[in-house]
Amino acid sequence: MADVKTMHPIEFKKSPAQIAQAWMDASAKTATARDFDAHFNLISKKVRVTGVPGFESISYKDWAGASEKDFKDGVLESVSYDGLNLSAHNDTQVMFKTLEIIQVNDGSKKTQGVEVLIELEDDGVWRVIQERVMTDDESKHVGLL
Repeated sequence: MADVKTMHPIEFKKSPAQIAQAWMDASAKTATARDFDAHFNLISKKVRVTGVPGFESISYKDWAGASEKDFKDGVLESVSYDGLNLSAHNDTQVMFKTLEIIQVNDGSKKTQGVEVLIELEDDGVWRVIQERVMTDDESKHVGLL
């Protein structure tokens, strides 16, 4: 007779660090693959991005519009994240800081510290609801640069 454990695998609760890392891995993979639908499934419709020079805040619509064009035009070569500093968490939210590295096809690279707040939405998907681009001084202060 088969062991009950092998018939019904138990899903162990992930730690906040594992949740954040899984989100970063999925975000980097889908952006690098230029898979717009999969990438924007990781971003909440209620997202607000702050800290981008020249903009008070960027909405989902603004971010999606710019990204869709960049994905289609092949501007983006790759996205990766380096480091993970957990800031706060509860059962449905995880806030962390990381270094985001965006490689563009013209050979340029943008490296910036970001503070990210992801939330478990009603459909069971963790999505970013808030992102803040940090200054280089702040990124250095928290050990990302």
